[in-house]
Amino acid sequence: MNRLLPILTVILAIGVIWYVAALGMNAQWQNDVYRRAGVENVPFTQFAMDAWNQEKPVLPLPHQVGREVWNSTMLVAPDKPRSLIFHAWVTFSATGLGFVFGSLLGIGLAVLIVHNEAMNRSLMPWIVASQTIPILALAPLIVVIGFNIFTGTLGIPTDPARLMSKAIISAYLSFFPVAVGMVKGLRSPEAIQLDLMHTYNATANQTFWKLRWPASVPYLFASLKVGVAASLVGAIVGELPTGAVAGLGARLLAGSYYSQTTQIWSALVVASILAALLVTAVGLVEKLVNRAMGARPA
Repeated sequence: MNRLLPILTVILAIGVIWYVAALGMNAQWQNDVYRRAGVENVPFTQFAMDAWNQEKPVLPLPHQVGREVWNSTMLVAPDKPRSLIFHAWVTFSATGLGFVFGSLLGIGLAVLIVHNEAMNRSLMPWIVASQTIPILALAPLIVVIGFNIFTGTLGIPTDPARLMSKAIISAYLSFFPVAVGMVKGLRSPEAIQLDLMHTYNATANQTFWKLRWPASVPYLFASLKVGVAASLVGAIVGELPTGAVAGLGARLLAGSYYSQTTQIWSALVVASILAALLVTAVGLVEKLVNRAMGARPA
């Protein structure tokens, strides 16, 4: 109960702020409705109920968002385009593929940087500089060029080509935290530990697998948790500028076209749930790996 009380207090405060904000933001439209209908002297309670139950509110209420999520997930077949599960699966596919590519790329770059001073001096500045480019400006170029290369030069069918194009954006965002985290992790062994491996006449390969790699595991999973969330953001961003008809990004875009704010918020909620599930999955893998390595539970 002592742990739940602060959480419930914060949730209650957010709920109160949300309802008050919705009342203010939806008030103008509700006043216009009353004015056109010639209704005057509306009691405050009636005004609040009407403002909180508009069909197209400026700021939808939590119960409206929850109802939309329920209707779009439980009352629609998951293989239908109206289902948020369908859109979440499309986004998850690009996220997973991009996350795998980005993680492998980040780990590979970190290994090169740690073991080669020339790579350290030449690659690290470019890795940092790559994240200074606004992803919203870069995403249309990568997606369109990638799609044309995959479908034209490589002859890949349209749907896999579209998936791989979005996965490039996910990989672009997820490789950076993994690379930076792994560089720090692989360099985390102290000099005395490296000297000890040297006295054992250990090869560079043995030093890597017996010392550097185990020492980098905590850094790796901390980076992967950041990377998987960034990968989801990349997949959603990759769906926005290409006119995609499937995916949570497409759902957000369709909602903005038709002023369906409830649809936008429901897609955001599902994206948040998906991000939480992905981070939790990485955390579970981390526990399994730690247990396999003999680490004591925290």
